Amino acid sequence: MTSPVLIVAASDDWPTDRVVVELEGRGVEVFRMDTADFPRRLALTGWIDPARGWTGELTTDHRTVELSRAGAVYYRAPGAFQFPEGMSGPEERFAAAQARAGLGGVLSALDCRWVNHPTAMARAEYKPVQLAAARACGLTIPATLVTNQPNDVRSFALRVGGPIVCKPVASPVLVEDGQLKSVYTRKLKSTDLTDLRGIDTTAHLFQAWVDKAYEVRLTVVGERMFAVAIHAGSDAAHEDWRSDYGSLTYDVITVPDGVATAMRQLMLRLRLRYGAADFIVGPHGNWTFLEVNPCGQWDWIQGATGLPIAAAIADELQGVS
Repeated sequence: MTSPVLIVAASDDWPTDRVVVELEGRGVEVFRMDTADFPRRLALTGWIDPARGWTGELTTDHRTVELSRAGAVYYRAPGAFQFPEGMSGPEERFAAAQARAGLGGVLSALDCRWVNHPTAMARAEYKPVQLAAARACGLTIPATLVTNQPNDVRSFALRVGGPIVCKPVASPVLVEDGQLKSVYTRKLKSTDLTDLRGIDTTAHLFQAWVDKAYEVRLTVVGERMFAVAIHAGSDAAHEDWRSDYGSLTYDVITVPDGVATAMRQLMLRLRLRYGAADFIVGPHGNWTFLEVNPCGQWDWIQGATGLPIAAAIADELQGVS
């Protein structure tokens, strides 16, 4: 009997559905859960003693999995804990901390294959950590400033001696008035530097603008790399391709050996088995690393190109080379 794969993801995450279908089609036992179901629709019983490691059960209304049997965990952006109505704000915050330390702690202690382990993901999501690691691994990175000081932005622009961009340091997505909104990378004009009000309210990330022939989404799964050139079909997409998906076209390409070697070193350094990396390829073919997202989207790339990314994730969870 094969070991079950534990899927920890939001219940409405349809790219994860593809991984589940791929695994079940191979006869693999899958237990899918969302932390948003804890504690009302998901029960935890875990114990450890001197004779053995963590064991116990996770149980939903429909199935149960024995923790010690788990062969792998696919961890992808699960939802927030949901508690019974009537709790005060302080009670909810206390309960959430206990749930995170209890359920999250027991899951994190499982000694099995992870794609990716949440502690590795949490560290890798810091862009300053990524950039330092990428530089150490031999990847080319753009000059970067993180600050909340307007005068430092002006000084940075002078040192760069060319255009700079502003982008979020963390997730570019926010919810406002019940609507999901995104903050895109913005190329600054010289007039923008004269009025930098608001910079002092929080941390901002600025980078030297890198001239583009095209951009690359490089999806890394274990030792496998799926590289796709993204060609912008509008001025907005040329600045940030996420702002105009409808204008994009794609080509499957090969990763240069030096970039592939450095990316493998970076993934090892960040302790990631999956990552969606973004690069700029310049007019002369030079690759510049921007970031690697340990929970980055991949399904639209698979749909546009036919690349077998879901199958590769299933292979990684099964330990198949």
